[in-house]
This record gives sequence, structure tokens and C-alpha cells, in this order.
Amino acid sequence: MSDAVTRGAKADDIRTRMLEAAERLLIASDDHDISTRAVCEAIGVAQPILYRLFKDKNGLLYALVENGFERYVQRKQALESTEDPVADLRAGWDDHMDFALTNGALYRLMFSPALPEVAAPAGRIFELLVQALDRCAAIGALRIPSTEAAQAILSANVGVALSMLSQPARYGDPGLSHRVRDAVFAACLTPETAAGPAPAHAMTVPALQLEAQLRKPGASPLEPEETTLLLKWLNRIRTPS
Repeated sequence: MSDAVTRGAKADDIRTRMLEAAERLLIASDDHDISTRAVCEAIGVAQPILYRLFKDKNGLLYALVENGFERYVQRKQALESTEDPVADLRAGWDDHMDFALTNGALYRLMFSPALPEVAAPAGRIFELLVQALDRCAAIGALRIPSTEAAQAILSANVGVALSMLSQPARYGDPGLSHRVRDAVFAACLTPETAAGPAPAHAMTVPALQLEAQLRKPGASPLEPEETTLLLKWLNRIRTPS
């Protein structure tokens, strides 16, 4: 093994140990903050090593957040899909809450506005939720476009989780999460799958269902340009002026 490879492996090991130490210190912190000095002391290295690996404290926190989102995505991808996409959607909400409440310190940091930029893997959370909602649309269970539903559901999910973490005395009611979940789902899902008024336009649901089916690879019996045109018409139907 070359010296360069050895040095690279050692750097990766130190980086991993620093992230693990940073998360432990974050969990133990009363003010939800950590110092680079404490991280270095925890694994017995000098601070210049941390700066060489992460540039600064924000770089360390960004890497910690990135690691948290990667773990979250892996967890989501490991969830079993059933024949009932709406049940899977409800289970996904509950799984998000479980991740938040069992990783409170890290979760607060992941969804904190303090960092200068959002970690790239955060986008995968939204993508996975859109995919889950597309499955709901494919069976006629979605009443608004999947991206709009994902925005509503994810923002509500995160809001409830952060409220329960930051103010447990006020938001500690164990039934709160499901009440908010059911209210948001009622706005996103059809009356047959969630409580709520009928869609504003009678053709919205069938248009969304056909659109979701057409977007499946190899599902359309039409030529590509015909499929594109039909998707354009369906968009016009579900978003009337």
C-alpha cells in the first residue's frame, strides 16, 4: 500500500472519528452547540487537523448534517413498500417522527437555518417523498400535484418534529403528530383515502392518475411526442385558468 493511500485512509478514519465525536458532544450539549477544541480533544488530535479536513467549524457542522441526511435517506430506502401506497405514506410520516425524536440533537441541526447552505442529500428526502406520492397518484388517491403535496407534508412533518423537540412541555401530546398528519393528508389525498372536501375541479383526480401512469417508464402506448402532448393537456385539465 502506497504512502498516499495510507495517509488517505488515516485521514478518512480521523474524519469519521471527528464526526462521531461531534455528534456525541452535540447530544451532551445544553445549548446545542459544540467547539472545535472539544472535538479535537475528544479524539486526541490537534486543531489544525480539523481545519485541514473541514476548513472551519461550519465545515464540520455541514459534514455532520450531510451525514445525518445520508443516514435518513438510507433508512427511508430500507422501508418496505406494500400494496397500499397511502398506508406507506402514513408509515413514512411516523418513521420521520421516530428518526427526529431518537436523533433530536442531530435533527435540530439538520433542519436549522443557521448553516449557510443546505446539505445536498437533503434534496433526496424531498425526492423520495415525491416518489411515494406518485404511487398514491397512480391509484387515484392524490388530489393535488405530488410536488405540492410533498411541500405541504414535509414542511408539516418537520414543523411538528421541531416543535416537539424544542418545546416538549407545550407540544408533548402524543396525539399531536397524527392530528397534524391527518389534517395535512386531508388536503392532499382524495376523500376516499382522507377526510376533506372534494377537489375544486372534478377532473383533477383522474388527470393526476393518468399523468402518474403515463410517467412510468414504458407504460405509455403512445409515441413519445404524443405522450408529451397528452401530458401537456392533462396539466391544462388539472390546473384550469
